[in-house]
Formats: sequence, structure tokens, C-alpha cells
Amino acid sequence: MGTDFIEIVEVGARDGLQNEDELVTTDDKVDLVGRVVAAGVRRVEVASFVHPKLVPQMADAEAVVGALPIDSRASYIGLVLNRRGLDRALSTGIQEVNFVVGASEGFNQANQRAPVAETMGGIEEMLPVAAAAGMRTSVTISVAFGCPFEGEIPVAAVAELAERSAATGANEIALGDTIGVAAPGDVAERVDAVHSVVGDAALRCHFHDTRNTGVANVVAATAAGVRIVDSSVGGTGGCPYAPNATGNVPTEDVLYALHRMGYDTGIDLPAMIDIGHWLGSLLGKPLPSSLGRSGPWPL
Repeated sequence: MGTDFIEIVEVGARDGLQNEDELVTTDDKVDLVGRVVAAGVRRVEVASFVHPKLVPQMADAEAVVGALPIDSRASYIGLVLNRRGLDRALSTGIQEVNFVVGASEGFNQANQRAPVAETMGGIEEMLPVAAAAGMRTSVTISVAFGCPFEGEIPVAAVAELAERSAATGANEIALGDTIGVAAPGDVAERVDAVHSVVGDAALRCHFHDTRNTGVANVVAATAAGVRIVDSSVGGTGGCPYAPNATGNVPTEDVLYALHRMGYDTGIDLPAMIDIGHWLGSLLGKPLPSSLGRSGPWPL
């Protein structure tokens, strides 16, 4: 694909739903995935293989993956935090696994109940196992732009985790603005620092729109050379450890900006707006997406 193509990783079925109080049925999750794939999305984060007591919304991970339609156009991603989670993912035959490590001790302890060194060491052990099983692998560095417990995160700390991930064979490194504090200048700085140490590994960005900078940060990331971006239909999601955190940057809003800038995503914007409306009805509330309210332009 050319340099004018931006790949969207749709995370609504996992990161978008995990904080919802009302449990979404397995059938509705599968329906959501099917709808976004029909709209042109080719990579979808569909489940989190974590303990159901920690994230009840993801308790049906195996059932969701088992019910997903086999579609040669789509690659399904499962989030993994430890070896038990990896073994569960391996048992489903999912195509990709995304490992997670926090860039700060405080957040990693809250999210994974372990020091950063222990989590990163575990990832270095698991990456070859997943690769040997034929899975595409990625490592998300959470709170790469700021932490709710420790504040500013040194760029060097993020670059070190990215370098170790790439050196162990991760196909992709994702920088996560988990609590939505990044501004475009932060994005350019960290993308440049990470690009310089990850070799052939692809770089992805994951932004939350807590402070209304999500789309601007996507634009900054693409200007810095990133060609893979996470987003969530409707703008659902949030972080349980961030006060007043709101959702992921909405897929519809990202598509509008990228398409107007001349980028190709292969995704049908009106179809994604419709999916956002459907999801809002399912959840019983209006979703944050601006395009969900305004519609596309020109009309």
C-alpha cells in the first residue's frame, strides 16, 4: 500500500466496550465486529484475554472469537497481559495478539499488578511463543504520554520499552495515550524517538480524546510518518485509572479528517456513522463522535 494509505485498527469491540457498565451480549459483540468489517475495516481488536473478575465485559473472549465469521479480509486481535492470557488466545486461533506494558511503575502496578520490569520480561518471553504459533504480534506501551499517578513520562522510558519490544521480534509497537493528555508536539517528539530505535517494526498510535486533542494527535502522528492508528466507532471507551477519562478517538472523526486530507483508509465513512448510531442505541446513550452528530460533508 502507498504512503497515502492509513490503516485503521478498530478497537471498539474491546477497548470501546470494556468500561461499559451494562454487559454487552456475545451476539452483539460479534455483530459489531461484522458491521465494521463490512464497512471496510481490516484489523479489529475483538477481545481481551484477562481475568473475568477484573474486566467482566470481556469474560466471553473465547465465545466471541469462536463466533466470529471467518473472513479472509479481516484480522482479529486479542489483548494479552500474561502467559495465562496468551495460552487462552492460542487456544482460539486468533490471528494477532497485542501485549501491554505501562511506561510508569504506578500505572503498570494498577493495571497489571506487577513492576514494569516483570511485565516487560514476560512480554520478551511470550513474543517468540506467539510468533512460533504464526501470530502477528504487537506491544502497546500504555501511558506513553502521561500517567495519572506519576505525571509526565520521560521520552527515554518509552523508547527503551519500544526498543526492547522490537528487539524481541514484535511486528508492531503502539504508543498509547491512555488517559488522553497528549498534544501534537508530544506526538511528534515521541514518534521520532521511537522510530529511531525500532528498526523494521511498524509504529502505531492509540489516542484517547479526553482533552479534545485526539484527532489533532492523529494528524500529528501521520505527519511524523505513522501509518497505523487505533480508533473506536462512536468514541466509546475510557481508562478506569484516569479521573474523568473519556473514550478513544472516534473512528468516524478520524476518517473524516484523514479523507479530507487526501489519505485513503478503505473504510466507508457513512457506514461507520451508521454503526456508531446503532451502537449508541444498543448502549442506550448518545456517543461522543462529532460526525455522529453532524454527519459527513459535503452532504
